[in-house]
Amino acid sequence: MRPAAGTLAAGRRSRGLSLGALWRFARPHTIVGTTISVAALYVIALSQGLRPGAVSLAGVMLAAWLVNVAIVGVNQIEDVELDRVNKPWLPLAAGELAPAAARRLVCAAALVALALAASQGVLEVVAVAAALAVGVAYSVPPLALRRSAPAALLSISLVRALAVNLGVYGHFAGGTLDVPALVWALTAFTLPFGAAIAVLKDVPDVAGDRAFRLRTFSVRFGPRPVFRLAVGWLALSYLAMAAAGLALAGEANVAIWIAGHLAALGALLGWARGARPDDPRRFTSFYMRVWLLFFCEYGLVALAAMLA
Repeated sequence: MRPAAGTLAAGRRSRGLSLGALWRFARPHTIVGTTISVAALYVIALSQGLRPGAVSLAGVMLAAWLVNVAIVGVNQIEDVELDRVNKPWLPLAAGELAPAAARRLVCAAALVALALAASQGVLEVVAVAAALAVGVAYSVPPLALRRSAPAALLSISLVRALAVNLGVYGHFAGGTLDVPALVWALTAFTLPFGAAIAVLKDVPDVAGDRAFRLRTFSVRFGPRPVFRLAVGWLALSYLAMAAAGLALAGEANVAIWIAGHLAALGALLGWARGARPDDPRRFTSFYMRVWLLFFCEYGLVALAAMLA
């Protein structure tokens, strides 16, 4: 039997949709990450001598935002009771957005994203449809991949690494899969980074996840070991990316590439020293800084490509 809903939103009636509620429903940090990644891949395409126009960028950006809203929206609809414990400020959990309105937003976002993709080509439809399918499978029964820690990790990291990086760059490259080495390096780096984000997001949610019998890595092994493991593989990934810069001469500015990744590694380790896995509020601050490093990675690769 599921535990009773948290008292914060109990009995609270849904209010009219406000811009603030809509913005929180879209999960701003994921929107920012999507925006920066698409813009950076556009800059990388320009650095490779391609000429995708501003209209192409605008279309991809809008489709990416809509896919983002659809995926995080489905998750909030399915996890509203859990969010009343773990994330009571989200609009559905707080009673600021009606479930029916949330479902309409998700359906509209998904349909418009698919329509935009269909107007661009087969590769775009495949990328958008794959991202939406994984997003639904992550949250919605009978699959509900979020209930399996390994499946949740893979679904989050694969969407960020493959659907975003290869799908978006392929669009800017005119529908081909002629991908330069630095985009492959970025994709390879995004896989462990996405995995780290997937496990770190559960560290401050142990109490609610345990109550709802979600066997996340943090529930199974404890927040502190999961935190150390995630920071460890991120550190190794940064070192690998710095070393990869030596092989990217001609496609990227090697000095900026190496120095940037080592600086990001230093920031990660410095912030990790102040993280407290047993303090949800303080750890959430560290988690958002990890997202900041994710944003910076795309900016760093784009800058290195422009100055090659």
